[in-house]
This record gives sequence, structure tokens and C-alpha cells, in this order.
Amino acid sequence: MKEILQYLFNHQTLTKAEAKAILIEISQNKFNESEVISFITVFLMRTITLEELEGFREALLQLAKPVDLGTKDLVDIVGTGGDGKNTFNISTLASFIVAGTGQKVAKQGNYGASSISGSSNVLEELGYKFKDNSEDLKTDLEKGNICFLHAPLFHPALKSVAPLRKQLGLKTFFNILGPLVNPARPDFTMIGVANLEIARVYQYLLQKQKSEFMLVHALDGYDEISLTGDTKIFSKIGEKIYSAEDLKFKNISPESIFGGETKEDAAKLFINILEGNGTEEQNSVVLANASIALENTGKYGNYDDCMTLAKESLESGKALKSLRSIIND
Repeated sequence: MKEILQYLFNHQTLTKAEAKAILIEISQNKFNESEVISFITVFLMRTITLEELEGFREALLQLAKPVDLGTKDLVDIVGTGGDGKNTFNISTLASFIVAGTGQKVAKQGNYGASSISGSSNVLEELGYKFKDNSEDLKTDLEKGNICFLHAPLFHPALKSVAPLRKQLGLKTFFNILGPLVNPARPDFTMIGVANLEIARVYQYLLQKQKSEFMLVHALDGYDEISLTGDTKIFSKIGEKIYSAEDLKFKNISPESIFGGETKEDAAKLFINILEGNGTEEQNSVVLANASIALENTGKYGNYDDCMTLAKESLESGKALKSLRSIIND
């Protein structure tokens, strides 16, 4: 590792094969804690390259526990995290709204590394029991049109670095990798990206694969459609900037989508929105994200059609039913 670190400190980058090999060795605990932290720190100081990202991704997918849900007609809505904005769990709520429309969702998530409450934190707080095998995940999918893959159960390679990520409390390249390594291999992925440089790298990588994708980046730094300003959306056919008005909503303040001070706050807010007691601003932001995710599938018409479906899912209680069906088992 010392030679690798010296090479990287000299402003060199890794090939795809080198990146893959190093991450596999990290997962095998071949290096000490200081060496791994030094390696991670390199990518806090510069943008990860496309080859490095491809190599790291291949390593994690190769090492991942296999998942077979009987279909790839699945949606994942996920953010890189680490935007420092401490919003409530917007992408996870949008996932349940999408599930409430009847579209099946395979949501991958984890505990918050640089936020108070990640998707795993909030679902665990609400009583969800993590599943670690395809059969149990399939059962959830049949009951609620959604299953949740707690990343550490499917990515043993991440176990060795989890404590180090928590200690650092910063966005690392593992945040960037997370949205790319869902072992269910969904056909439709909507990824929130907090950094435009990373959005470009994602775009180059995802254009090489068959599955559909949308990348969303709020121009004021959120890794989701925040409605606090304009949003840039990338897809296979190009990119475009959307205002809140373009998405049929008003601009909202950052304070209106604050996620609370504790995991308990996050869970209360989460269930409150699904029970139909969210504020106009809270509802708007989850509906915008859910509607774009539905539009990305190409199965439900244009954005307005998808918004109608998303609103009906939230207002009728179908999204809440999806949550309760996978918790009360």
C-alpha cells in the first residue's frame, strides 16, 4: 500500500484494473487502518476518475452477495449523500410513493455516514427488520411493491471500512459508489448527486449500460430535487435545467425540508408525511422526486401523468400501506 499511496500522492491516478484489485484487497483486510484512511483521503482531495469508479464498482459487485428478485423491472431512488444539507429522508419517502403506485422498488440504503439519519436508520427506527436473502426480499416485494437492501448485509467488503467512514464523518468515494452497486441490478435508477463533476463521471459510466438512469442535481448543492432552486437532470438523451415551476411547484426554503436533530425526529417526520400530515413543502419535494423516478421508467406517460399517480399514492394512503405491509409481518 505504501507504494500505491506514494504513487497517488504524486498526482497519479489508478487504472480500472488497479482500482478493482486494491478495493478487493481492502475488503480482505490486507492493510492497516492508517493505510486505508490515507487511501480514502486521496479521493477527498480530488475527483475520482471514470476508470477508478469503474474499477471500484466492479470490485463491489463481484464481492456482493447475489440477489435474485425474479425481475429487473425495478426502480431504485438513491442519493450519494454527503451534501451536508441534513434534509429529511426524501429519496426513501419517494420510494414508498412509487411503490404505492404499483411500480416495484428495490431500494438500497445504509446508515448515515455523514448525516443524522440515513435510510437504514429511519426504517430501523420505524420497526423494519433488515432482510439478508432473496426469498425474504421477494416476500416484501410481493406484499408492498418494495424491498429494502441494507447495504452492509449485501456488501461484506464495506464492513471493514464502515467504522473508518463513521470516524471520518465525511463524504468519501464509498458514498459515490453506493448508488451504483445495488445487487438487485434494477432496470431504472434515479441517482441524486451533490456535485456536478461527479454527475459527469456518473453520466459517462451509466451511458455504457442498458438500464435507464436519471441523475438529479440541485444547483445549490442538494443530492436530490430540493425545490430550493433550479435542478439539473441528466438522462441518456441529454441534460436540462428545471425550475421549481417547471416541475409544477413553488420554490421552497431550505428550512422547510430540514430533517430534525435526531433519528427519532427523522422517523416521526417520515411517518407524519406518509400519514398525510406533511406540510405543503414536504409533500412537494417528495412528489417531485417520485414523479421524476416514475417518468424515468417510460411506462407511465409524461411528467404530469406521473405526478397524478404519485399524488394519488400519497393522498390515498397507498404509500403508507406499502410501508406498513413490510413492517407488520
